[in-house]
Amino acid sequence: MNYQFIYWALLTVVCWGTYGVCMHIGSSNMGDPVYGRIMAFLWVGIAYFLTAVVAPLVILHFKGGNVAFWTYPLQGWKWSLIAGTLGAVGALGVLLAFGRMPSPAYVPVIMSIIFAGAPIVNAIVSTTKEQNWAYVKPPFLLGICFAALGGVLVTKYAPKKPPAPSPIQEEAAAKE
Repeated sequence: MNYQFIYWALLTVVCWGTYGVCMHIGSSNMGDPVYGRIMAFLWVGIAYFLTAVVAPLVILHFKGGNVAFWTYPLQGWKWSLIAGTLGAVGALGVLLAFGRMPSPAYVPVIMSIIFAGAPIVNAIVSTTKEQNWAYVKPPFLLGICFAALGGVLVTKYAPKKPPAPSPIQEEAAAKE
């Protein structure tokens, strides 16, 4: 059996596993506490454009594929456009979550919620789409529960530095 799919899947794991950290660093370093997250989203969009528009057109051109992407079947490009929109809205959701989390935003908490919840949503939507609920076995449901439990545990017990002591606490400690 050819296991090359695992390498590509692991590439995605690494990319998406570092995605939130990079987005938070980028948005935090925009130098604008009001609009920095939207500016970061703009740069994410530029990266998407280069990676998902320019690169495929170049590859199609040099491999002899059809670069007239608008001529592909409606069902193919419609669902691909929906998928891209969901990805972009999700990226915006990540940045907005960073902005609404109590300060300082703690990336592992937000990303754990997202990356534990997304496989659960995927399992439910895919099973429903393929009409496979009649074939669901208990280990599948147990896996969904473990994914949820993992997300909760990583979110609740994410390692964090303790808050810096206040001047009053430092003064009290110095007197002891």
